[in-house]
Amino acid sequence: MIIVFKPRATENDVNRIIAKVERMGLKTHLSKGEMSTIVGLVGDTTRVDPKQFEVDECVERIMKVSEPYKLANRAFHPEDSIIDVSGVKVGGNNLTLIAGPCSVESKEQVIEIARSIKKSGAHMLRGGAYKPRTSPYSFQGMGTQGLDILVAAKEETGLPIVSELMGEKYIDEFNDKVDLVQIGARNMQNFDLLKEVGRRIKKPVLLKRGLSNTYEEWIMSAEYIMANGNPNVILCERGIRTFETYTRNTLDLQAIPVIKRLTHLPIIIDPSHAGGKWWLVDPMAKAAVVAGADGLMIEVHNDPECALCDGPQSLKPEKYDDLIQDIKQIIKITDKTL
Repeated sequence: MIIVFKPRATENDVNRIIAKVERMGLKTHLSKGEMSTIVGLVGDTTRVDPKQFEVDECVERIMKVSEPYKLANRAFHPEDSIIDVSGVKVGGNNLTLIAGPCSVESKEQVIEIARSIKKSGAHMLRGGAYKPRTSPYSFQGMGTQGLDILVAAKEETGLPIVSELMGEKYIDEFNDKVDLVQIGARNMQNFDLLKEVGRRIKKPVLLKRGLSNTYEEWIMSAEYIMANGNPNVILCERGIRTFETYTRNTLDLQAIPVIKRLTHLPIIIDPSHAGGKWWLVDPMAKAAVVAGADGLMIEVHNDPECALCDGPQSLKPEKYDDLIQDIKQIIKITDKTL
């Protein structure tokens, strides 16, 4: 349920209504826009009689929200959310560029790539320290040592760090070292982890879509994080599993306008994991920008032929630079800025 206030409503009016709602045992979510002020009601709204509020002269109207997600719902927050990741803005008219290797392999490797992508225009450095792998025999990442290498690369270049959180036991370490905490596709519906992330993670969260999940399931996972205390969620489409086997996954570009219609959260696209082939990254990244994505997360490796993880889908630094130069031309026809 949503309470929409009249333009002339004062701050005292809004606070008075909020206090009335909270006395009924409900939580509230305040959203102030340029043209309107909205208060969302979270909880069991069956006990609320809309007439109790509609008679108030400061209230414009009461709206019921049919979707199960509330805090992530655009109705609760009509304007786009802009998430601040250590000074880098994600959302609104910003096109945010995240790049780096799938896995941290050495300090020299990561710093070399970080310098290169920054020169090309990247805003954040991605790198996996803890790796979820299908096979238990595959490279699992360097763990704490890998995070420390990412921190060293940040000190060298100033690029904020993006890395994937695998479990609750690493939360304190990630709070200390990582700027944008990624929840991977395989953990998208790990609800106990999502609850702890909402309660304990103090940084923004990048939530990847699960391999076979619907839009509503994806948004509801964001709702878990937000409902437990962390409102700073960024969604990431990374391809979904379909009947097609030629590519690693199928990139769902429809997710961009759908997510923007249903939620106020930023959405970025990962074309590397979607296609699984380096030559697909360029066209899919460009298509995502034209479709209105708020950012791109692209795997870049200085020696993909010898990469310990996902080499076939990684761009070499010079290819990444070519792509970003093209994107700088493309965004001239969009409302985005780099």
